[in-house]
Amino acid sequence: MAFFASAIDTLKILVIALGAGLGAWGVINLLEGYGNDNPGAKSQGMKQLMAGGGIALVGATLIPLLSGLFG
Repeated sequence: MAFFASAIDTLKILVIALGAGLGAWGVINLLEGYGNDNPGAKSQGMKQLMAGGGIALVGATLIPLLSGLFG
């Protein structure tokens, strides 16, 4: 069972990192939209920021619950 615990911890880290990367990309797009006064870039940046936060939240809360399936 140690293998599954290790795999779930690794998956959790990867999903959180993916969400953080998407959130950072969203912040960059959002700031670029404000700098250029581009409402399309602002909208896209906000969507990416929220999606990245959601993915990171899923990684932090739901992925550890998978350990109950194997233990």
